[in-house]
Amino acid sequence: MAWAAAIERSDGPSALLLTRQNVPFQPRDAAQAAAIRRGGYVLADWGAPTAPRAVIIATGSEVALAMAAREALAAEGVAVRVVSMPCTRIFDRQDAAYRAGVLPAGVPRVAVEAGSTDGWRKYVGAADDPRAAVIGLDTFGESAPAGVLFKHFGITAEALATAVRQVTA
Repeated sequence: MAWAAAIERSDGPSALLLTRQNVPFQPRDAAQAAAIRRGGYVLADWGAPTAPRAVIIATGSEVALAMAAREALAAEGVAVRVVSMPCTRIFDRQDAAYRAGVLPAGVPRVAVEAGSTDGWRKYVGAADDPRAAVIGLDTFGESAPAGVLFKHFGITAEALATAVRQVTA
């Protein structure tokens, strides 16, 4: 999908940023696959008939972590929506109704990024907002296999689940 969107784009450059990690495939229905072109979309919805509790925003290799955290939280009765956000710039160009449908106002949000956390504050809320969190890192210089680094820096499904519990408390 990303490759097709990149070659069809006529109003600027495109870049495909790929991982060397062996990340699990995330199944998508036709509507979700089409929504990839909108920069961000709902990959997994609340899943429970209860009121929405939180949104986890992830991209790339971190989507699997978000899905694992969602599964763990569902076992506790916590409803979580997972939003895959492969391109924030394209998402930002969508109309307000679409953006609000993906990221509803008033719902606690947690983003996960195996890199700089700054860009995600725009989508989750300020650092001092108790209903917002970003799991990620703002340092560099470590070298090891991805799984080792993720655990070392706390970029795990368990850390995500803990962050969701904190923003929904």
